[in-house]
Amino acid sequence: MEFWRDRRVLLTGHTGFKGAWMSLWLEALGAKVTGYALAPAGEPNLWSMIDVPPHAGAAPRSVIADIRDVRLVGDAVARADPQIVIHMAAQALVRESYRDPIGTYGTNVMGTAALLQACRPLPGLECVVIVTSDKVYENHGEGRAFEESDRLGGHDPYSNSKSCAELLTMSFRDSFFADGPPLATARAGNVIGGGDWSDDRLIPDCVRALKSGQPVNLRYPDAVRPWQHVLEPLSGYLTLAERLVRAPQNTPRAVNFGPDPASFCTVREVVDAFGARFKGRPGWVRDPSPQAPEAQALTLSSALARQSLGWYPRLDIRESLSWTADWYLAHSAGENMRVFSEAQIARYRELMNCSP
Repeated sequence: MEFWRDRRVLLTGHTGFKGAWMSLWLEALGAKVTGYALAPAGEPNLWSMIDVPPHAGAAPRSVIADIRDVRLVGDAVARADPQIVIHMAAQALVRESYRDPIGTYGTNVMGTAALLQACRPLPGLECVVIVTSDKVYENHGEGRAFEESDRLGGHDPYSNSKSCAELLTMSFRDSFFADGPPLATARAGNVIGGGDWSDDRLIPDCVRALKSGQPVNLRYPDAVRPWQHVLEPLSGYLTLAERLVRAPQNTPRAVNFGPDPASFCTVREVVDAFGARFKGRPGWVRDPSPQAPEAQALTLSSALARQSLGWYPRLDIRESLSWTADWYLAHSAGENMRVFSEAQIARYRELMNCSP
């Protein structure tokens, strides 16, 4: 906590699902946060629920703007003068990337370029963490867990755009930051947790199905994914940033943050386990309509994160789904979701202080 107190942090994507959780966590650590993102996509959304400071001056400074706007990004970065940059702004949905490939590449590639270019003249910059995806790897369906040294690829526009962001980061690191602050990328799996209402995401689809009383439509019910609670990769991003500042020579520049292999499971197993908390609802049916292709199996190896950073997942799939269900149950009961979310962060931080 001492490391983050009063440190100036620029967090892009702070109005999104993962970004809102990260904003709350950084605030709890005492960081001075500037957020840069588009306005939340719709209602309800987690950012609107938590953007109520508990006391004057506690909330992060929020800049609502497009990451693709080079001038606005440059102005915001210069004003924030961050010591640490955590880049989470993204178009993060596979199906949306098929509908709007140009917008996806614009946000995920050129947006990253605009941010890194704006970071170049910062005198007090200590490190940059670029969040990409577990889908950056060339996936031939072999079923093995991907390691950081595996070949980058990506067949759909979303996955490929995140792979391009990885290559872009490497290029900026070699071309402009070779003797400067370290740049690193973080690759995480499929996240679940309270406060997600995104389209085409599994848990939000389950929550909407619960409300409508209809089963959820599954495109690929037998697809295997590395499911993890949202606080797991966020703890990895924070750990990576701290180590990049404290021990840059011994810290890798690309790291996977995935769940324990025991938590790898199919889409239908997640729906069934989540539904168990709601008396078996919503249930699921296979979507008979034509679907865009997706990888059947995708898993990550987090061995490097454990060896180099001492990071490892604290929650198994059962606990991750339980924490997620608890959040939505609290929301439906009318609880203060900022307070509830802060309590889950505090509970997770206690787990981080325990030995494995």
